[in-house]
Amino acid sequence: MAKKKSVPKKPSSTNGSYGPLKDLKELYAFMQDNSLQSLELNRKDFHVRLVRKGAATTPVAVPVAIGGAPLAAAPAAAPGAPAAAPAADVGLPANTIIVKSPMMGVFYRASSPSSPPFVKEGDTVKTGDVIGLIEAMKVFNDVKAEISGKVVKTLIENGKPVKVGQPIFWIEKA
Repeated sequence: MAKKKSVPKKPSSTNGSYGPLKDLKELYAFMQDNSLQSLELNRKDFHVRLVRKGAATTPVAVPVAIGGAPLAAAPAAAPGAPAAAPAADVGLPANTIIVKSPMMGVFYRASSPSSPPFVKEGDTVKTGDVIGLIEAMKVFNDVKAEISGKVVKTLIENGKPVKVGQPIFWIEKA
C-alpha cells in the first residue's frame, strides 16, 4: 500500500498566523506602508478588494471628445455674470475670467520641450486659440481660450499635474 502524505494541520486559533487571514493582514500592512486608500488583487484562484475606512470612493466624471470634437473648458460663469474668484485669487483684475482645467492630467505650455509656449503673459488671444495642452492617458488634449482677451497670468508650471477645475490661466476680456 502507498503511504499517505502528511499535511500539516491548520491551527485552530484565528490569530492570523496562518493562511488567508495572514495574507490579508500583509496586504493591509502594504496599503498602510504605501499610503494607499484601496487595493485590489485578482488571481485565478481568488479576488480581494480592500478599502481603508474613510477612503473616498466617489466616481469622477471626465470629459471625453467624441468624433474628433475639441474639448472646451467649462465656462467660468454664466453669460453676463461676473466670474467668481476663489479666495486664493486675491488680486484678480476686474473683467478677468479664470480658465480652468477641463480634466485631470499633466499640463504643458508648449507642444514639445523645444517649442515656444503657446501663450505668454501679456499675449492677446482669440476665442478658441490653443493656450496649452493636458496629457491624460498618453493623449494630448487642447486647452482653448474661452474668450478673446489678454493673458494676465499663467497659474501652472509646465509639466505639473492638474486636477479637474483647477485654475490654469487668468484672461482679461478684450
